Amino acid sequence: MDHIRIHPDDNVAVALRDISAGESIGSDGTKITVKEDIERGHKIALSDIRAGSFIIKYGCPIGRAAGDISSGSKVHLHNVMTDLSESNEYIYDPVRCSLPPHKARTFMGYKRQGGRTGIRNEIWIIPTVGCVNEIARRLARENRHLARGSIDGIYAFTHPYGCSQTGDDHNTTRKVLTALAGHPNAGGVLVLSLGCENLTVEQFKNELGQWEEDRVRFLTCQNVEDEIGEGSRLLEELASYASKAVREETDASELIVGLKCGGSDGLSGITANPAVGRFSDLLISMGGSTVLTEVPEMFGAETILFNRCKDRDTFDRAVAMVNGFKKYYTDHGQPVYENPSPGNKAGGITTLEDKSCGCVQKGGNAQIVDVLGYADPVKMKGLSLLSGPGNDMVSTTDLTAAGAHMILFTTGRGTPFGAPVPTVRISTNTELFRRKRDWIDFNAGTVADGTETLDEAGERLLDLALAVAGGKKTGQEINGYREIAIFKDGVTL
Repeated sequence: MDHIRIHPDDNVAVALRDISAGESIGSDGTKITVKEDIERGHKIALSDIRAGSFIIKYGCPIGRAAGDISSGSKVHLHNVMTDLSESNEYIYDPVRCSLPPHKARTFMGYKRQGGRTGIRNEIWIIPTVGCVNEIARRLARENRHLARGSIDGIYAFTHPYGCSQTGDDHNTTRKVLTALAGHPNAGGVLVLSLGCENLTVEQFKNELGQWEEDRVRFLTCQNVEDEIGEGSRLLEELASYASKAVREETDASELIVGLKCGGSDGLSGITANPAVGRFSDLLISMGGSTVLTEVPEMFGAETILFNRCKDRDTFDRAVAMVNGFKKYYTDHGQPVYENPSPGNKAGGITTLEDKSCGCVQKGGNAQIVDVLGYADPVKMKGLSLLSGPGNDMVSTTDLTAAGAHMILFTTGRGTPFGAPVPTVRISTNTELFRRKRDWIDFNAGTVADGTETLDEAGERLLDLALAVAGGKKTGQEINGYREIAIFKDGVTL
């Protein structure tokens, strides 16, 4: 197969391989001659498209023709313009969402106090302020020997914040860090403070609420003579506590999985993202939960999601989330359509609508049960929308803070990046999978190759996700790549 028309209404197709000028594509009766070289992932006009007319892909408008486009021509940046605006009116027109039942599945997880489940048993060091970042890194490095038995590792999650912040930024930093401290993938947590920062230990404890004193310890570096020695002692105690945890058979309904894409290309919305959507539907049909974020990459595809909201209240909150992010853009004097990235464009994505329609494929077909603020915890089983930007590090931190046990991360160009939780990198194309085997855990390029259907890829992805939940290491974990980034909007003092 050399190209795909995603939806019957589309007036463009996507090349599944490099196609040379002069080649004929299509079946008898609908064959067209390609007028110029078309790279894999890029769009081909299937008919003449007049200036000002919609470019249709995924059955949705992804922009307008900037000039007349003839059949067989490349459709990209040079002849397409966005149709996005800063404000839209949305009408709730609910659609029925039903998923076929799926047989129950299990994984081997860690049962935590309070009824929560973890899929890793790690020790996390969380600085309250960037001033102690190097101390946190040194403590993690010098105490690696404590990762033994059921303890999967010791990791420090450094960041530049916790001081010189005010208002919402200060609250966001506190909210994210305390959410990490409560994450069930951490069997032990050392909260490391300096002692004079804005984010005080008292504030941290108040935000954290109730916690197990054996599982969460606090160290204020200014209050001790030897912070390395004292930190190592506390880590020894945390390791002693965490090592008692053992894996137990756990129903798949306990899983919360974050959905993310980055370094997307023209195949993202055709292979990897819809395969993740199939996975999401399967997990939800078993009672599990998935979380979709990257609000700016919903712009232009909002109605695909909005009409799946379970009720009017959920719809209203989804609209408020999208409009709030548009206001965030305009308050900073930025157009809402200043996306996709140069790498996205090189891979065949033309407009933000094009990117968004592919991005939301990760959400499958399930009903949307809840809309969450930035770093808010998942509260309901099913598919939730989570407020957050598209930036890879910020959004995966957001998903982790919301409670995701792991993140499925699709990419067409490749990335070594990993979140604090296991990050399953999924390639949109087989060439990337073969070239970056230490980065990529799952190849969805099989769909474009014609060797696997989307349903088959979704089932295979479910198998992998349950194996990862049961302890199988992702490439990101093997490489030791994990970090956080916290959303920031205001001033730095």
